[in-house]
Amino acid sequence: MGRSTLRDVAERSGLSITTVSHVVNDVPGKRIPVATRERVRVAVAELQYTPNRLAQGLRLQRSNTLGFVNDRIATSPHAGRTILGAQDAAAEHGSLLLMVNSGDDADLENREIRALLDRQVDGIVYAAEYHRLLTPPAVLRGVPTVLLDARSTVVGFSGVVPDEVGGAMTAVRELIDHGHRRIGFVTNSMDVPATRLRLEGFKRALRTARRTFRTAMVVSDLSEAQGGHRAAAALLDRPEPIRPTALFCYNDRMAMGAYQAAAERGLRIPQDLSIVGFDDQEIISAGLRPGLTTVALPHYEMGRWAVATLLRGIDTEGKEPPRTEILPCPLVRRASVGPPPRS
Repeated sequence: MGRSTLRDVAERSGLSITTVSHVVNDVPGKRIPVATRERVRVAVAELQYTPNRLAQGLRLQRSNTLGFVNDRIATSPHAGRTILGAQDAAAEHGSLLLMVNSGDDADLENREIRALLDRQVDGIVYAAEYHRLLTPPAVLRGVPTVLLDARSTVVGFSGVVPDEVGGAMTAVRELIDHGHRRIGFVTNSMDVPATRLRLEGFKRALRTARRTFRTAMVVSDLSEAQGGHRAAAALLDRPEPIRPTALFCYNDRMAMGAYQAAAERGLRIPQDLSIVGFDDQEIISAGLRPGLTTVALPHYEMGRWAVATLLRGIDTEGKEPPRTEILPCPLVRRASVGPPPRS
């Protein structure tokens, strides 16, 4: 038995080919009764009919494919969630995602983008490994493009980034709500947006709770476990009256180093020291003992938003003004936070 056609669906449902086409293709502005749509849906299911995407693409001048260009995101710990969100949104709109990974090689990236454009992709999601301020490649000018985990230095590009300030405030409020007053910040020494914005969130949370911000309670180092260990050690080696009873860590890797520094000093978590991380890199946050309370980056949601916004821009032929969306970072509670020790 050959592949079912639109005519077969029309005959099975007892409706005209035009009506069936309007329903199957979800043509906007057509007032079709619910009962009629149901008749088409039943006929489509019975005949196992699937639309001819190639014919649709030729008619609409669309390929129903999107390019997904990334620097190193495909090799990052968070890639799975970001890519899954993008793929889910693309699939829901009948589009396929074609992915390339440049590895921070500008020449390779330009060749990859041109190859995608040669294949008539409808638009590009340009994804960064981490929250960055960047200038999109010149080859993307005039191409429907949405930035993922990045803001543009030039106008004309929509993008989506996490709420770094709000996420940091959420983390610090969790410690404040448990009664902590001496809170240290183990942070990143690299000058990237997240470093500045998470520090701003740390300050705001203290200010909102009428706590004093002290620069001495902020120690920066490499945003890895070793850096977290060194920064936490510097804070925990202070004498008792000024030693922090809680640490907010720039990311979960630094928090893992803070756990090690605490253990070396005989400090129990959370009885003697509370710790909150950022990222919710589950292989770390759920694997530590006790489990790490942390703030989750919205990787899946950013992937979905980027593709949905790109497709909407393509559908409206770029009539929507570009904007930057800031998505919330929710708290994931585990067992690393408790009240400060009595002493």
